Amino acid sequence: MPAASPQSSAHAHDAVLLIAYGGPNAMAEVRPFLANALRGQPVPPERIEAVVQHYKQIGGRSPLTDLTFRQARALEAELCAGSNRLPVYVGMRNWSPYLREALTRMAAEGVRRAIGVVMTVQQTEASWDRYLRAVAAARAEVGPAAPELDYADEWHAHTLFIEAVADRVRAALAEIRAERRAAATLVFTAHSVPAAMAAVSPYAAQVVEAAGLVAGRLGHRNWLVAYQSRSGNPRDPWLEPDVCEVLRQLGRTHVRDVVVAPIGFVCDHVEVLYDLDIAARSVAEQAGLGFIRAATVGDHPAFIRMLADVVRQRMQHPT
Repeated sequence: MPAASPQSSAHAHDAVLLIAYGGPNAMAEVRPFLANALRGQPVPPERIEAVVQHYKQIGGRSPLTDLTFRQARALEAELCAGSNRLPVYVGMRNWSPYLREALTRMAAEGVRRAIGVVMTVQQTEASWDRYLRAVAAARAEVGPAAPELDYADEWHAHTLFIEAVADRVRAALAEIRAERRAAATLVFTAHSVPAAMAAVSPYAAQVVEAAGLVAGRLGHRNWLVAYQSRSGNPRDPWLEPDVCEVLRQLGRTHVRDVVVAPIGFVCDHVEVLYDLDIAARSVAEQAGLGFIRAATVGDHPAFIRMLADVVRQRMQHPT
């Protein structure tokens, strides 16, 4: 992103790297992207073909890369508004701009030590450790010139993240008729992961904690957590309940309206635009529920301030 070469020293940080999943930018990239992202994982071929069709239904591309760059530009402006004039780069784990591309550019522009921010909300092996390993592998590819990285702490319960999510949910609730608003059920969703993986990580507890903090901030009593977008072997247990089953169950009760809040995602991509906006919405409508999907935090000002805060905290306390 930046044109100017930052100043560096032996101990100072001279850049920020946002580390995200990646996504295809055109329909022709979908199959190669999926092959890349799912390499080594036991995903049935029929599931992969289904996801290809999902991309067709959302326009043949993912907005994730564009949205992550928008977040990066906003973060750079927020940092520059203070005393930290750090350039912000973007590197993707599974598609261009790959992490090795970002690190190569950073090295060429004089970056020696950067703060890495993993753009996933909750922590498990798939949503945290794989990113750190991917960065380590990319640094090895780039070689001795590759910048060193200190990682910002995780932020699932950060006050400003909770504020941003609550504001998105508040806006969604406002779309419900006033006399029905208090009775609406908030359904907070995160990506399902294998139960065995979840059992050895704080992932599920972090999802529930963040959801509870948002509901508490809103003073909304009717809320629950559901999981979505499972992709592994159908015989293996994954985190439940599935969001579509939750919606079917709610349709059999007195509930009339639901707000689905993707608290496990920071910007739109296929899991939001298809799995929620198309698949879950269809289930809700069949169940007789009013369905509203809260926006992801994206470049919400509170979320950008949160990113700046975790960057500054790491600057003050390097690893």
